[in-house]
Amino acid sequence: MALAAAVVATLAVLVPAAPVEAAGQQAWTGTWATAQHASYDPGTSEVTVRIPVRVSAGGSSVRIRLTNGFTAEPVTIRHATVGHSDGGAAVAKPYGLRFGGEDEVTIAAGEQAVSDPLRLPVRARGDLVVSLYFPGRLTHVSQHWMGLQTVYWTPDGGGDHAGDADGDAFTRTDSTFPFLTGVDVRGGDAAGSVVALGDSITDGASSTANTNRRWPDYLAARLSACSTTAGVLNEGISGNRITAGTDGNPSALDRLERDVLSQPGARTVILFEGVNDLSWGGASGDQVIDGMKEIARRSHARGLRVIGATVVPYRGWGDWWTEAKEADRQRVNAFVRDSGGVLDGYADFDEAVRDPDDPTRYAAAFDSGDHLHPNDTGMKAFSDAVDLAGLGVARDCPSARVRLTPYRPSLEAGGRGTEITSTVTNTGPTTVTQVTTGLDLPDGWLAEPAGSPRIRSLAPGDSAAVTWTVTPAADAAWGTHPVAVNTSFRQDGRIRRDSDSVDATVTPVPSEVRSPYRTTDSTTEDAQYAQNGGQFAIWAGGQDLSGWKDEKATVYLADAAGPSGTVIARVAGQTGSGPSAKAGIAVANDLTAPEAGGYAVLTMSKQYGLEFLTDSDGDGKLDTWAGGGSSYHPAWLKLVRDGSTYTAYAGPDGTAWQRVATATVPSASGTGDAGLVASAVNLNYPGQTTTALFDSFSTHE
Repeated sequence: MALAAAVVATLAVLVPAAPVEAAGQQAWTGTWATAQHASYDPGTSEVTVRIPVRVSAGGSSVRIRLTNGFTAEPVTIRHATVGHSDGGAAVAKPYGLRFGGEDEVTIAAGEQAVSDPLRLPVRARGDLVVSLYFPGRLTHVSQHWMGLQTVYWTPDGGGDHAGDADGDAFTRTDSTFPFLTGVDVRGGDAAGSVVALGDSITDGASSTANTNRRWPDYLAARLSACSTTAGVLNEGISGNRITAGTDGNPSALDRLERDVLSQPGARTVILFEGVNDLSWGGASGDQVIDGMKEIARRSHARGLRVIGATVVPYRGWGDWWTEAKEADRQRVNAFVRDSGGVLDGYADFDEAVRDPDDPTRYAAAFDSGDHLHPNDTGMKAFSDAVDLAGLGVARDCPSARVRLTPYRPSLEAGGRGTEITSTVTNTGPTTVTQVTTGLDLPDGWLAEPAGSPRIRSLAPGDSAAVTWTVTPAADAAWGTHPVAVNTSFRQDGRIRRDSDSVDATVTPVPSEVRSPYRTTDSTTEDAQYAQNGGQFAIWAGGQDLSGWKDEKATVYLADAAGPSGTVIARVAGQTGSGPSAKAGIAVANDLTAPEAGGYAVLTMSKQYGLEFLTDSDGDGKLDTWAGGGSSYHPAWLKLVRDGSTYTAYAGPDGTAWQRVATATVPSASGTGDAGLVASAVNLNYPGQTTTALFDSFSTHE
């Protein structure tokens, strides 16, 4: 009997998703999900992982689902917790999870585990953190690799920290989702879930990481405003296809049961695939249509609605586009728009983002730059193209939507105002009234509307726009700032609301650099500078900063680099000129006369990675080089001096430093100058300048 009870307990844990609910028990609804599709050997032992997730629907109880797919060995989790996020790797209060009444669970290769219910209030669009402790050697990680979310790990041998409230023990990061494949809730107001079945676009490729700006995230935000809401489950996999798959990327048809039909509370699937099949996958339009029909047939057999999404334009994405493939794309989209009842509806993603003047391409406002994946605004446009009523899940949703344009408005610090437009559109079947719109700005910013931000009524299908002149505060930090718009309106006798936001970029304009900082340059183009508190900007020309050239512009502190000390700076960004343009740190006995000796420079080039340049013979020319790798911005740079020896370090966050190289500069003596340097390296781009922005600069003995 004891053995039988143990077997029953094990089977209760290692079951497929969507287990049968007990009589009278409210069903579970999926509120977050991801599709596992690969594995790797992490080469580590005794570690804990902490996985932040943004849920869609809320509830009063929660459970997690774990998958050990794509592996050949079991995995043991000795301690699992869940709690509300307290920022980064911190958790407000971790609650222990059990599996079949036990704290520990072992998941066989290819199997799943579902935790016992935990009474924990979860709000819609709230942030949870799941922590998993792996005892002994972790031989593999089953994962979804493009998480677009920072996931936190303890170092090798770090031990069990699943119950920690703070995140101090989690010193390693990556961006893949390990083992966790779903989070479910019950006890809320969701009437089921919507599953987004897709490829890299649905997965969020090219959207801003750690901001939840994938199109299913935007859809979840829209649904959360409805009286009866729905969960949204993102089952996108980069490179996925309908017609064929690989060992690490099963086709949409092959994974339909796992990723859609067995999802808890699934009521509707939005099928957004086909671009990979048609572009590089070698499939014809008819083959893609046949695959869509099969997905619809199997989904309908399980009681799910199927909403098709049109295939987006992709001309300019590599060399994949041809006129014949475009004809296939149009054939597929014609089927999606008029399927003869095969589909229950469609979302016209193609129409939402295509260029009206060239429908084979993305419109510039929605293109991330690779001509296939949308930017954040394109992701938002996809969400807006979904008819909430057509999903058949949510009820009583707001009719009017408000949107801000442009996507990334640019404003000059201390300059004239910039026009930003808010547009309210009534997408519902009835007139809305008492429409009021207002901007939510950072402190000290001003906005003046051209016309009234209030309108008496808005008929179905109509839009109303207000253009605002927005002026940032005089001391606004350079960089991105959120600008939000809020609208309220009366719909069917109730006040409803909607909102939107964009990242506005405040850019510097040339201004005075104040004492004790000084400037010096050696370029044929006029150098310019700006200072905003601890931020600095340099507009520089110059043919090169190494070898037989030394053309640059510098903001520096005299006598700030002692015989033993450190210089640190953060290069926030660099634009203009060619790919070799450089920005970083410079030190010398005298930066106005590099031939005085002690000359060394550490830069991040615009596209070609780190460059550590030193003067080996004291002639003022940078004749030794080390570095390479990929280029990234922002970049933290550090030069450590010990007499005549310089060691260069770099890193993305100012805490984890990567050693670049060590070099001897025999002419270094006494206390020298330290500063920020930029060069356009415009030998092949004559006359061009680069703009380098720095938002941190310090020297330390």
